[in-house]
Amino acid sequence: MTDSNDAAQLDGLAFLRAIIDGRIPQPPMSKTLGFRLVSAEPGTAVFEGETGEYLYNPMGTVHGGYFATLLDSALGCAVLTRLPAGVGYTTAQLNLNLLRPATAATGKLRATGTALHIGRTLATSEARLVGIEDGKLYAHATTTCAVYPAC
Repeated sequence: MTDSNDAAQLDGLAFLRAIIDGRIPQPPMSKTLGFRLVSAEPGTAVFEGETGEYLYNPMGTVHGGYFATLLDSALGCAVLTRLPAGVGYTTAQLNLNLLRPATAATGKLRATGTALHIGRTLATSEARLVGIEDGKLYAHATTTCAVYPAC
């Protein structure tokens, strides 16, 4: 596993690839919500998450917050793939369009984020959430991220 001091020296793409390779652990919320980073390329990040009843809202479908979490993760990490070492980001605005409900029977969902613009202080990206088994589009989103020197 890469030590946290070493991780701080990595550019965004190398950092994400270290997570995928298991040298850096997946973020704790990934385990809690049942999703993980599966791919990172320059300008692109992909997360996959399993649907299940533990994610249901009172209407008996997967909560929209789960869709938002998968999409926000893909959006932000797509930006991160293009950032140098010592530079971080945070979501400043998230725009989400929910198109259809998911249930436990839906199976895995894949969120693919693509960076659109990386500036000195702002970055933007877009993402799509698709059912792996049925190929249907469940949601799509855009974001604006604030870019800043990492702490």
